[in-house]
Amino acid sequence: MRRAVCPGSFDPVTNGHLDIIGRASGLFDEVVVATGVNVSKSRLFDPQERLAMLEEAVRPWDNVRVSGFEGLIVDFCREIGAVAIVKGLRGATDYEYELPMAHMNSHLTGIETVFLPGAAGNSYVSSTLIKEVAGFGGDISPFVPRFVADALLSKLAR
Repeated sequence: MRRAVCPGSFDPVTNGHLDIIGRASGLFDEVVVATGVNVSKSRLFDPQERLAMLEEAVRPWDNVRVSGFEGLIVDFCREIGAVAIVKGLRGATDYEYELPMAHMNSHLTGIETVFLPGAAGNSYVSSTLIKEVAGFGGDISPFVPRFVADALLSKLAR
C-alpha cells in the first residue's frame, strides 16, 4: 500500500486544502491528513476542533483518514509507513518556503515530497486570510465548507 501524508495546520481547513487532499487521494492508496503543533503559528481552533472539522471535510474520500501528530512530520511518516508527503503550492512563495523543508525531510528519512499546484481559483486563499475576512464580516462561503464557516463565525463571535 502506498500511503501519503498531507500535513498542515488546517486552522481552518479550506476548499484549497480539500482540493489538494482530493487530488492526492487519486494518486495514493491511502492519504493521511495530519495536523500537528507548529510553535511558529498561533491557532484559533484547538487540535480537537481542527481534527473534528477535518474528519467531516474528508468524508467524500474512502481512502482518506485524519490524524494528529507531535514532533517532526517525517517521524510521523515513518511511524505510519508513509512513502510521501503531499504539499499544495499556491505560487512561488509557497515553493520557496516548502523546498528547503522537502530537502531536509528527504535527507533525514528519504521520504519524498510531492508538490501539487493549487487550483487557480484557490491560489489566493489561505486559512489566515479566511480568518481575517471573516473577522471583518466578509463572505467566506466560497472558500470553506459551510460547517467550517459556521464554526469560524461562531468562534469569532465569542
